[in-house]
Amino acid sequence: MGGSRTQTMERNATITRSLMAQFNISDIIVIVAYFVLNVAVGIWSSCRVSRNTLSGYFLAGRNMAWWPIGASLFASSEGSGLFIGLAGTGAAGGIAVAGFEWNFNPTEINCSELQYQTQPATFILLALAWIFVPVYISSGIVTMPEYLQRRFGGERIQMYLSGLSLLLSVFTKISTDLYSGALFVQVCLGWNLYLSTVLMLVVTAMYTIAGGLAAVIYTDALQTVIMIVGAIVLTITAFNEIGGYQNLEKAYASAIPALVVPNTTCHLPRADAMHLFRDPVSGDLPWTGMTFGLTILAAWYWCTDQVIVQRSLSAKNLSHAKAGSILASYLKMLPMIFIIMPGMISRALYPGRCQDNHHPWDVQEQVYTSPHIKEKDNPQNSENSEKLGATVNRNTVYRRHGGQIS
Repeated sequence: MGGSRTQTMERNATITRSLMAQFNISDIIVIVAYFVLNVAVGIWSSCRVSRNTLSGYFLAGRNMAWWPIGASLFASSEGSGLFIGLAGTGAAGGIAVAGFEWNFNPTEINCSELQYQTQPATFILLALAWIFVPVYISSGIVTMPEYLQRRFGGERIQMYLSGLSLLLSVFTKISTDLYSGALFVQVCLGWNLYLSTVLMLVVTAMYTIAGGLAAVIYTDALQTVIMIVGAIVLTITAFNEIGGYQNLEKAYASAIPALVVPNTTCHLPRADAMHLFRDPVSGDLPWTGMTFGLTILAAWYWCTDQVIVQRSLSAKNLSHAKAGSILASYLKMLPMIFIIMPGMISRALYPGRCQDNHHPWDVQEQVYTSPHIKEKDNPQNSENSEKLGATVNRNTVYRRHGGQIS
């Protein structure tokens, strides 16, 4: 146990040194400039509004224009967790995960033929601005728990929703975004995972606590520009690597990993990978649930969640709140092209790579040189190499998934 742990630590240290060796002074300057720019925008925006009042601190003085509101709505829902999750799910199963960003009329959509007959799922955002926000504004609230208190009376329901929202936010949103963001920094820069987490917390807290909602909205707008520009560059580069969109379906269908699980098909690319609507019985993301069930969840998230509603309530007037929702609706149509499809392309370009201890390794090399596999068990030294090879691969997958074959 101790030897294996030591080998893992040494291997991680080697990867860290290798990653850092790939960076030059210009890369470090860009990273530092990014953090400095975030803090600068947060400080500048905090000086634009009065933070001495409840409305000034929590609702940015109710003086926000439509464009930062729309950008902030988009950035609030497209954190690091979604960037990694959408790309990874796209690599695993195709474009159907876009249903979490969109919602559809129940009409067959085949992206391999470029036939789109969709209505953005983000119509729920329009319901927020046209139906819910007018009610919230007329009640004069600052938070959603306060609305329930005024609507139904008593403080118990207000305290209950406050506590529930806080727990849900910490365990389902903040924690995953922090981890995925720190994981991304660790993989790219080789920094310690906990150091990356603390750094993000400190930088965010500097302008959030000092500037209130105004600082959050303007830094979200900055993040939106950076995310979109970076995603466009990544998408263009990815499509150039595979020879254009017309080759995506063929390249993805042939992306079979070197490490497979015998007698299963979970490692194979799905035949319906380029279909947004999938079979309601055999599909991994059935169109019935993505169309009807997901709409209910979307209504809760976009129309009653404190993080989202608070940004709409900060608008100068109802017209700016509506325009912000329209902008966010259009921006929410981008992730399928700029996040999900690059994830699919990554599988097509690197079918023989896997993730272990958050670092990429060559599958065949790791299978046959793993310290958990004895030398005599190497398929190359066995009389029945094909049978032993399957056994080795199966055992390796078993260990990596915490004792469960997937």
